[in-house]
Amino acid sequence: MVEMMDDHPGHYCGVVAMALTNNAVPDLKRALRVIQHRGQEAAGIAVFDNNRTSYLRGMGLVHEVLAGKEYENLQGNNGIGHVRYSTTGSSCAQNCQPIVVTSAAGEVALGHNGDIVNSDKMRAKLQADGWAFLTTTDSEIIVRILANELKSGQDPVKAIRNTMRHLDGAFSLVIMIGGKVYGCRDPLGFRPLCVGKLRNGYCLASESAVFDILQGEFIRDIQPGEVVEITKDGFTTTKMSNPPRSAHCMFEWVYFARPDSIIDGREVYDVRKKLGTILAREQPADADVVIPVPDSGRSHALGYAIASGIPYDEGFMKNRYVERTFIMPEQNQREEGVGLKLNPIRSTVLGKKVVVVDDSLVRGTTLRKIVQMLRHAGAKEVHVRIGCPPIRAPCYYGIDMRTREQFAATGRTIEQIAEYLTADSVGYTSVKGLQDALDVPEQDLCLACLTGEYPTNIPGEKMRFQQRLEV
Repeated sequence: MVEMMDDHPGHYCGVVAMALTNNAVPDLKRALRVIQHRGQEAAGIAVFDNNRTSYLRGMGLVHEVLAGKEYENLQGNNGIGHVRYSTTGSSCAQNCQPIVVTSAAGEVALGHNGDIVNSDKMRAKLQADGWAFLTTTDSEIIVRILANELKSGQDPVKAIRNTMRHLDGAFSLVIMIGGKVYGCRDPLGFRPLCVGKLRNGYCLASESAVFDILQGEFIRDIQPGEVVEITKDGFTTTKMSNPPRSAHCMFEWVYFARPDSIIDGREVYDVRKKLGTILAREQPADADVVIPVPDSGRSHALGYAIASGIPYDEGFMKNRYVERTFIMPEQNQREEGVGLKLNPIRSTVLGKKVVVVDDSLVRGTTLRKIVQMLRHAGAKEVHVRIGCPPIRAPCYYGIDMRTREQFAATGRTIEQIAEYLTADSVGYTSVKGLQDALDVPEQDLCLACLTGEYPTNIPGEKMRFQQRLEV
């Protein structure tokens, strides 16, 4: 179950972890609600108290899962939490996180953000060795390898580092081992993770906005390949001695993260406004008004309006009280869902040449309907502008974009994309414009879905910085 607005990539997941002087359960719930946008399928927390780990997890939003008598009975000063959107592993109750297993070092709880690209190979090998699995997630593979590393009585940090060596792909993890709380980030830094100080302890989270809402203090991002242990009094870290080039996912800034979060040193809202200004410079339009696709295109549209001098206005009323809508199997169902959520503001668009701005374009079915709605409301012309370059290649690192056939840009020229959307014109930000807005060196970004060049070895795909495909 994924939110229906299908012109955008599916979110992956979000994680939090806390070590406090008081009961962490209420703050874990609040933190997960802050990052609810990262996953709406399932939620859960695990806490440690009286030498045992207790957990509550299930399908639904945070406030739906973390409620009732079972939630009220949870207590523990240390804990971790997770919100889920399924990428590897189906959407069902057994795949909810945190995953909790028993090891020689005590109970281990784990929450995972990302996708492991060698999970199928690892699962097959472990099953051949006699291992049994209770879920279809790559996260269970991680926690079982970790539990195996702990059986020799190893230091937990060393066990986590050894586990990381088995994993190829994207992972930011929060882990609780016998009540001690850890976090780590994959060596390329695909997925975000940061550390902050709360009024009564320390916290790890996928996004810095968690610390703002909990009236805490953002300290810094966890570095690629870094392992962190947090306690109520502070945190200690172990870093890689020779970290490779990073591969930060550009979609964090373009779409996934909250605008008020800071990801790897850059405020998301500022980046999105810069994308809009660059888009206006690269793809100008003769128009009367700039409007966003709410809410994802708002920052980009504001930047476009400022740079172009074309007035900004709200072109749609978004119904925030309609029941949650999800990806539906039939096209007519999807279009009906768009109509329930959005309605044009006729006075904004009637008789005008309109620029409608969104952050990204994946399939195009929703945006096509939006363009038609604007025409029906009386727009004279509709020009589509997209703050992200054309998506042309699959993502293997935790975004729900797995086949080239699903992309609006596949096999189409810009003119053909405009014809498909029934728009008067379409314009995208260039790859260079994206890099300029992010102010991150190209070699430290994952741009694979734009360029088809991947930061890790994916069979049948081209690896960046190499000239030929691995066979």
